[in-house]
Amino acid sequence: MCLLCDDEKAYQAYMDYLDAMERQGKVADPDKAMDAILDGLQAADKARRDAPENDKTLSPFFCSPVNK
Repeated sequence: MCLLCDDEKAYQAYMDYLDAMERQGKVADPDKAMDAILDGLQAADKARRDAPENDKTLSPFFCSPVNK
């Protein structure tokens, strides 16, 4: 649990996961829950970094699509 205590987003996601499992009537394995939460947070972070609007290496002359 110490990995999650320092990160408020991770801790909140962990608690939300446990609540969702409890609502479904399932008992969550804490180790599997932590792995699932950390995998999800890493995937979200990677998707955020891979978004073209967050790419800081693009030239100012590069024409990127306009998001409306």
